[in-house]
Amino acid sequence: MHVAIVEQVIDVGQLIARAQAPGVGALSVFLGTVRDVNDGRAVSGIDYEAYLPMAATELLAVAREACEATPGLRVALEHRVGTLGVGEASVAIVAAHARRAAACDGARGIIEALKVRVPIWKREHYVDGTREWVDPTRHAAPVAQESR
Repeated sequence: MHVAIVEQVIDVGQLIARAQAPGVGALSVFLGTVRDVNDGRAVSGIDYEAYLPMAATELLAVAREACEATPGLRVALEHRVGTLGVGEASVAIVAAHARRAAACDGARGIIEALKVRVPIWKREHYVDGTREWVDPTRHAAPVAQESR
């Protein structure tokens, strides 16, 4: 398992290499990137800030919980902080497993938990010159109900 909060550009190839192992038949890669429009407003960039000691601890807990819930799951995860431009990756998750469903479910579960639990905040820069903090949980996917 690899988990880090970084200031430099995320190297997705390196994360894939960290997650790969004998027996892995599926790699699910999730990249969260800075989009150019949010809620109808043109965006020019984003500042990501974190309470680093707590964010690192919670990010590791999220990854560990995913691996405990899915035996055999391997995770390589990085979240970037600092000022990012449109199109740059802010978060990368590689979830690897023998089977594709477990890899895909692992990546999805990690990003949803990260958005709610990890103290990393974003302030969008708008083309009109204004800046505004954004609630990372506002557009979070609803928690799936287990079918019986």
